[in-house]
Amino acid sequence: MRLWVCIALLSTVLCASADRPRIVQGMVRAGQFVRDAAGGAWDMFRAYKDMREANYKGADKYFHARGNYDAARRGPGGAWAARVIRCPFLLPRSDARENWQSRVSGRGAKDTRLDQEANRWGRSGGDPNRYRPRGLPSKY
Repeated sequence: MRLWVCIALLSTVLCASADRPRIVQGMVRAGQFVRDAAGGAWDMFRAYKDMREANYKGADKYFHARGNYDAARRGPGGAWAARVIRCPFLLPRSDARENWQSRVSGRGAKDTRLDQEANRWGRSGGDPNRYRPRGLPSKY
């Protein structure tokens, strides 16, 4: 009986101290990447939702920067999500979107360029408050 107890304890100690196989390490990293990406997408959506709720003129650049900043801070997966989504509007950067902005909404290519600058600023770790307009409620 003592022999079996000693073998069980030794096995537990050896298993606890052993390195994980590479395949398991890769699976863990992939899982973390996916979790970070989902969290980054949620951060982007939350910034978009806050922008819609605030409905504050001139605050869109702040929310672009904040969403990208929060997503990128999550890790490689969050940074990837911020690059893929590109902006809280969840629309791909395309000629159709730029045409819509310039014709329908009254915003032109210059505004789109400034939005993308705010996105890059947030993704690179810059403080989103650089774009925060005066008078925006502290809730945001």
